[in-house]
Amino acid sequence: MPQLARRIGRAKPSAIMQVAEKAKRLKAEGRDVISFSIGVPNFLPGEHVYAAAREALAKDSGQYGSNRGSDALLDAFLAHIAKIGLSGYGRVNCATGIGAKHVIYNICEALLDEGDTIAFPAPYWTSYLDIAEICNATIDLLPCPAAQDYKLTPAQLDAALAKKPRVFLFNNPSNPTGMVYSQAEVAALADVLVRHPDTWVITDDIYNRMVFDGVGYHNFVQARAELRDRVIFIDSLSKTYGMPGWRVGFMAGPEVVAQAVTTMNSNHITNLPEVTTAAAIAALCGPQDVTVQKCAEFQAKRDLVMAALAGIDGVVCPRPQGAFYVFPDISVAYGRTHAPSGLAIGNDVEFCNALLETKGVACVPGSAFGEPRAMRISYTCPTPQLEPGLQRIVEFFGELA
Repeated sequence: MPQLARRIGRAKPSAIMQVAEKAKRLKAEGRDVISFSIGVPNFLPGEHVYAAAREALAKDSGQYGSNRGSDALLDAFLAHIAKIGLSGYGRVNCATGIGAKHVIYNICEALLDEGDTIAFPAPYWTSYLDIAEICNATIDLLPCPAAQDYKLTPAQLDAALAKKPRVFLFNNPSNPTGMVYSQAEVAALADVLVRHPDTWVITDDIYNRMVFDGVGYHNFVQARAELRDRVIFIDSLSKTYGMPGWRVGFMAGPEVVAQAVTTMNSNHITNLPEVTTAAAIAALCGPQDVTVQKCAEFQAKRDLVMAALAGIDGVVCPRPQGAFYVFPDISVAYGRTHAPSGLAIGNDVEFCNALLETKGVACVPGSAFGEPRAMRISYTCPTPQLEPGLQRIVEFFGELA
């Protein structure tokens, strides 16, 4: 029998989706399950988005669209990012894709030859490692433990870039930690980037509207304008507008990169569907009240989660200021046993399995994100489920012997 290509052996199923599917299966069996696993915003876009989609369906042209994205969509995206201080880009600097993940994959295919190095901080979003491995890149992980608030330091970045990686991949606000870099922290990292001109920089910043405590969103090109010719900004509709299933991602950056992504699109997806394009334009250009409201709700939920974790002896959790995740260090539980069930806890996977089996709470092991001392809590569940779920986690820790 013919064999599959070697690259498919480097492609792995999503660890996050595996946890979510297990929780879904247990719930279907009648178990009382509260899921803090998958990173979906759990709200829907405004009615104007659906109205635009219905109108597009009624006027469907039945034709192919632009490989880059329609002019109207690109213009809407450019106006959107100008509101967060990313101005001076044109249509030629932009491209779209079937979600941010697809855009990042296209960019990595365009920038990385086999064996080239890509560097990124750990903890990291699971797909970074997966995409890099599929591309057969050399991966340089930059450990950022809870002791340094899960944030990359200028010294770490300087040491990594001295090895001349082809790509540096950065995520702000962070999935899985929810940490947000301050203006001063971004500026300090930007100063380092300027000293290493041979590395492309991808900033995957899809949670840029989901920031709390007035910290704001900041980008390298705002700190050092000379970085514009090699910084690639990634955005998406998924988190900001409650549209993960619509699959619309964007990039803004150097013209040569945008053209490369457009060429990649021409060889597989061709274009975003007309109905999706119409919905995306409506989301970007229409009322923003749903997004603003949900950001405030997520900040309040963050506070509830942090208050619950603060009551657990030995659990360390830097205070997140964005996205909708917390990432507590739970290693205090390792080497202990859950007394009522007799389940031994030796690592993050065993902890999360025991928590799901005994308390019906689904969280994602930190090792999926490159940090085996932690677990990720996504607090976008329905509000009535949040405090009961947190109480179950507190109870679980209290039952460890």
